[in-house]
Amino acid sequence: MNDTNLNVEKNAVNKQNLYLFAFALAVLLIIGTVNFGLHILLLTAVSFAVSSIIEFAFARLRKKPFDPEWMITPMLVVLILPPAVPAWLVGIATFFAVFFGKNIFGGSGKYIFSPALVGALFVLISFPVQMATSWLSQGGDLFTGATPLLSLFRGANPYPFTYGQLLLGEAPGVVGETFRLGVLVLGGLLLMLKVRDWKVPVSYLGFFFVLTGLSYLLFDWGRDPVFSLLTGGILFGAIFIASDPVLAPQTSFGKVLYGFGLALLTFVIRFFGTYAEGVTFAVILMSAVSPLIDSMTVKKVEEGTV
Repeated sequence: MNDTNLNVEKNAVNKQNLYLFAFALAVLLIIGTVNFGLHILLLTAVSFAVSSIIEFAFARLRKKPFDPEWMITPMLVVLILPPAVPAWLVGIATFFAVFFGKNIFGGSGKYIFSPALVGALFVLISFPVQMATSWLSQGGDLFTGATPLLSLFRGANPYPFTYGQLLLGEAPGVVGETFRLGVLVLGGLLLMLKVRDWKVPVSYLGFFFVLTGLSYLLFDWGRDPVFSLLTGGILFGAIFIASDPVLAPQTSFGKVLYGFGLALLTFVIRFFGTYAEGVTFAVILMSAVSPLIDSMTVKKVEEGTV
């Protein structure tokens, strides 16, 4: 088989994986709309509109075809934000995600941080009040109590949510994280179909479970490791964001190291930091370290030591 045929098959596989990943995100958005109301559709429409305008402008500027991956970032932006945020805030988050997080670096396959996380982190720091008070309970009612993540962060005893509530989306959270059973099922299918490599999410979640489990068993400040996995955006972040092949190292050993770094940073930030959630910061920081991991592990693979 010549190189041309190989390239055609590779492009077909990449396009198929793109559509499968986009389909999984779309399903989570539909679930979010069912749980939180039609406001989620408005947020999605705003995010898509802002993203398409910026992508079109960069395509014209670079004289290149319209980016086929353009729909991924706006969906991720909506999925990682609280469900009651105003539409203008989603527009700002999407603008920073697509403009500064993605296209400034050259577009798809060339960014160095997750574009969606760049946008979310900007609005988290710039608009903390809106980000902290935009929670909804299932059914679309405004939620004014402590979210599961904040309850865990404060060490609430007894913990106010059950495993079942966290799995089935009956507790408040960001749009994409709440129905964790759906995240696990869709994520498992993506991993089985090799749309995303299993090594990063499995090592991330596995090491995090071990770290929280050891702290829970050995120290008074520890948290239930199962609740820790089912709280916040760690499941969604591990499967749908941290596993991004553009961000993750190339080698198998490098991916495991990357997952361990993500787990350690998430653990430290969650239990010792100021912010209740450590996933966003962990992925941003480890994305910066990923080239260093590659420089060490790729060389060792070439030398036959890994």
